[in-house]
Amino acid sequence: METSEQQARQRDLQSAAGMEWVAVVLGAGVALFALVDVWYLLRMPLTMLYARCFLPTVWDLLAEQNFHSLVLPSDLDCLLHMNNARYLREADMARSVHLTRCGLFRAVRALGGHTVLAASCCRYRRSLRFLERFVVHTRLLGWDARAFYLQHRFVSSRDGFVCAVVVVQQHVVGASPDKAVSHLCRRKVESPELPEEVKHWLKYNEASSQRLRAESNLPNNAKEK
Repeated sequence: METSEQQARQRDLQSAAGMEWVAVVLGAGVALFALVDVWYLLRMPLTMLYARCFLPTVWDLLAEQNFHSLVLPSDLDCLLHMNNARYLREADMARSVHLTRCGLFRAVRALGGHTVLAASCCRYRRSLRFLERFVVHTRLLGWDARAFYLQHRFVSSRDGFVCAVVVVQQHVVGASPDKAVSHLCRRKVESPELPEEVKHWLKYNEASSQRLRAESNLPNNAKEK
């Protein structure tokens, strides 16, 4: 039979081994969160799954959709305002929900394609503060041969002020926006005319692309995405 001293030593060894495992797990967790944006990688698929399984389908492609959110401690900068990069992340979430609920993601995949963000422009009007609730109002503005164009408005739930506006160009790779919309609606649908400010933004993007092509000695018809 083991003596009480041997039993105590064995318990100490087991306790030490347990602490080592706890330290390894905690260290791995810290390294994972330091090296990989785990929260984003978890939140995006969960948000899309929630939109697909629990939110009603929006049949009108041009209807505005709302995405509710909150400024968390991980969103803050040193002034306790929402970090400017977080606006684009929340726009990603809102846009994914929007395109999932209206069926455009599904239509693009059915045609063998996928979407990538080609350009975005954010205008900041007022800071969102710690624990401030806000709503991202998302609208599909239109499309052309290569991309969908969407607008996100960040509206404070406190007083309805539009704190930021984001416009994005979402390219369709392996298919086309026209084909995706026709597949979804089962008929040919013309895009609405894009707002003037979006047209000016696209002209700026094209001028920038031409300058960069010239600097790189690339032909003007070289594709970026």
